[in-house]
Amino acid sequence: MSQSIRHPEILDTARREGKVTVHRLAEQLGVTQQTIRRDLSDLAEAGRLERVHGGAILPSGTVNIVYEERRSLNREAKIAIARAAAARIPDGAAIFLGIGTTTEAVAAALLDRTGLMVVTNNLNVAQILGGTEARVTLTGGDLRAEDGGLTGPMAAEAVSGFRFDIGVIGCSALSGDGEMLDFDPAEVAVSRTVLTRSRHAMLVADRSKLSRVAPVRIAGLDTLGTIVTDADLPEEASTRCGAGRVEVVLARP
Repeated sequence: MSQSIRHPEILDTARREGKVTVHRLAEQLGVTQQTIRRDLSDLAEAGRLERVHGGAILPSGTVNIVYEERRSLNREAKIAIARAAAARIPDGAAIFLGIGTTTEAVAAALLDRTGLMVVTNNLNVAQILGGTEARVTLTGGDLRAEDGGLTGPMAAEAVSGFRFDIGVIGCSALSGDGEMLDFDPAEVAVSRTVLTRSRHAMLVADRSKLSRVAPVRIAGLDTLGTIVTDADLPEEASTRCGAGRVEVVLARP
């Protein structure tokens, strides 16, 4: 396989998964690891990727992966995470479900629940639960057409008028020291409000978030009650969660 074919394949994989590894790319493309290392170095020199130990990541910390790619990324893990999260949401609860493909998977896992009151700033969540007996309320706000998210001051103000039993949010990246990060300040403002208006705050995040970066801080993991993920947290992030103070649930596909 020529370099002109390998480089687009490598970049496509990086956009889907957030990170590529030398070992996996060598197997995927049927070339030696030495060849992949040269490819990654060439792409890094061109500014297309950023080298990290064992592979490379997308260099941009300011632009999120497009919605359709995010929806297909780690799909089985997101379903497992969603089931574990839904198991912690009782019938009759007042909940918030935020923007993100994993929170949408949580909505799908709640289809058989009774008596839920659901507030969301995610049009996709509203569509998923709209045909059930759940009482669904949309926040309003500025529509982000690419993923159905509602953001901005109107959305944050709407959230502030509720008190949730459980607030479920996602994020675009998790830093090694335990910070939840995202790309859109208008979305982050809503997530921060959810954290203050929830008796129990829950983060749902798959392993791809651990290899990504984003510029806007939401809050520290120590502001949560539960984290549901499919990978062990970095040591510093785990320490920040305290000795059992924040429940960390590992959901395996």
